[in-house]
Amino acid sequence: MPYVSVTGLRVKSIWRVPHFWWHAFAAMRQAKQAPGNLFADARRIEGVQHTLSVWRSREDMRAYMTTGAHLAAMKDFRRIATGSTCGFEAEHPPTWDEAITYWRVHGQAYSTSR
Repeated sequence: MPYVSVTGLRVKSIWRVPHFWWHAFAAMRQAKQAPGNLFADARRIEGVQHTLSVWRSREDMRAYMTTGAHLAAMKDFRRIATGSTCGFEAEHPPTWDEAITYWRVHGQAYSTSR
């Protein structure tokens, strides 16, 4: 069953915006090319920068999350942004509205220990 990951991030200060986008572009490029990725996109919704990705499995998502550009972004995260994340198995990829609704209810504060 596909695994869905939803994040919502806010940059801590205007001075951190370039650094945030440098990581965001690299991590998104990595996600779109990662084995097992079925969909990856980002949108700004109500002042929050969100990502929505769908993976063949949770294991595929974790393999992406713990390597390359995404790992570098996670190591720098606490310095540049705040936010929350959630993941769930789904029978079909959610719409953006469904994903954001789920994130609002189930999002947990981002932690680099995940």
